[in-house]
Amino acid sequence: MKAQVVDVKKANGRVLSATIFRPGGKKLLAKGHTVSEEDARMLEAEGLAEVWVTQLDADEVGEDEAVMQVALASGCGSLEIKPAAGGRANLVTTEPCCVLVDEGLLKQINCTSSTVIATTTSFSHAARGQRVATVKSIPFAVAREQLEAVIAIIQERGPILQARPIRSPAVAVLYTDPVDGARGRELFEGIVRQKLERLEVAATFVLTAIEEEVAVTRALQHLLRGHPTAILVASTTAPAGPEDVIGRAMLRAGCRLERFLAPVEPGTLFLLGYVEDVPVVSVPGCFRSAKRNVIDLVLPPMLARYRMTSWEIACLGHGGLLA
Repeated sequence: MKAQVVDVKKANGRVLSATIFRPGGKKLLAKGHTVSEEDARMLEAEGLAEVWVTQLDADEVGEDEAVMQVALASGCGSLEIKPAAGGRANLVTTEPCCVLVDEGLLKQINCTSSTVIATTTSFSHAARGQRVATVKSIPFAVAREQLEAVIAIIQERGPILQARPIRSPAVAVLYTDPVDGARGRELFEGIVRQKLERLEVAATFVLTAIEEEVAVTRALQHLLRGHPTAILVASTTAPAGPEDVIGRAMLRAGCRLERFLAPVEPGTLFLLGYVEDVPVVSVPGCFRSAKRNVIDLVLPPMLARYRMTSWEIACLGHGGLLA
């Protein structure tokens, strides 16, 4: 890459190697900006006759093209790529999504010398039109060999980021209490509503039951007949483990228990099971407070119909201290 001075009239399509300011100090065009015909006319009107631009070598790719290539390879799902100033490209969601990030691959790419990528947290919710990742290149130009190596790694390992859409999820909620299931609903329904509204959804099916094994089993079976996306069990008592009332009822209703205990605070007494692909979640204390807790971490992927594993729950410990 070489820097050279050219006539403003011949600067169209060239990349500025220095920021251009007015005499008073106001910035006109930033370093790295590709000059358009309109820019050239504006610079002439400002009294500039010449500008410093860069000349790419044959084995180099301009920063704007480089970040677009990396961005296109890096993401999949409900995304669009938008170029941004300063050699950047943004990945933006086109509908409500859950963002899944391959953290190992992200770290590997960020160890290269040509490109860096910043993303939102894996499993986080993203509204429509939200920026969920930015790709930044070294200024001006990237060696073609380096760029091809980065893209080859991504293509071999798969995308770094997935925007998994959340489309018309059907959320079922079961409120339980040892004396009166309606009491559980009275205590928790407002908090459940708040948590779901943050994700732009509402409860589709709601039942109450006395916290007794047979009653909870029947309620779960009834909710499962509605083919919900996920079932939340909001109980007024904390489970002692899968052998407690809720856990036994989940087993009787056909659940395969996936995980008990999450390395998240609040929310350690977390119980997750699956009936085929439908997650059934019990997190009793988390429905007492609107503050962020484990249910806020696991709901987005579940509503996006992503099957969370015991290993993925275990990995929530890094950053799991929420309060």
